[in-house]
Amino acid sequence: MSEFFQFEADFVNSLRCIPMQVRCKLDTCGIKLKLSDWNHMTQLERQNLVELPCTTESEIQAYRKYIQELILQRTGTPAAELPVKAHPAWMDASTVPSSVYEKAQEVGVTITTEHWSNITPLQRFALIKLSRPGHENKNFIPALKEFNLQ
Repeated sequence: MSEFFQFEADFVNSLRCIPMQVRCKLDTCGIKLKLSDWNHMTQLERQNLVELPCTTESEIQAYRKYIQELILQRTGTPAAELPVKAHPAWMDASTVPSSVYEKAQEVGVTITTEHWSNITPLQRFALIKLSRPGHENKNFIPALKEFNLQ
């Protein structure tokens, strides 16, 4: 099942940007996808990346193979690879990552371990991505509101 966030509403119909659920799958399978790579894909290919499962080991490997072949076909260059973390921070409901905690503090919000454990892994993933230093983080506050953390 596809899960889009409200803060992604301005682009989900066109899929002109990479939605968080796809970004999470990419991190899960160890593929770095640039927006320019995404833009080489058809609407159907983007939708496939939204809908394809990427949870079990076999699904993760199939997703990885699919995206690698797709990027090679569309761009002529292999997809960049990322190391896959055995225990990604978004799967740890017991520890609020410092980047998320500090970014929330900057906007006057304290995220407790209880708050962190009450949101979904995909919501935790989104907050981690939206709190990274050096990146445009305009959706961090809307995400906090959407996840009932502000």
